[in-house]
Amino acid sequence: MGKEEELLAHWRELAPEKQQKVLEFVELLKSESETIPSKSDFVPQTPLAKKLWEIRQRAIAAGLRLLNEDEIEIELAARRGGLCES
Repeated sequence: MGKEEELLAHWRELAPEKQQKVLEFVELLKSESETIPSKSDFVPQTPLAKKLWEIRQRAIAAGLRLLNEDEIEIELAARRGGLCES
């Protein structure tokens, strides 16, 4: 049995609430891979950039989910009372 079949077999045994949690976890993993550059990709140059990078790294280590560009736009629109595209 391949990994996909194994995953699907386990998925079918879960209650709907647990299936939703699995989907949310997969989305989290996907968004992390899209938003978190490897340490070699970015090296902060200024004191402010270094401080902000450290804060970002601590937030990631604490489990904070970072938003991608689309999610940031949606949040800004919601906070500013604008329209959100679905």
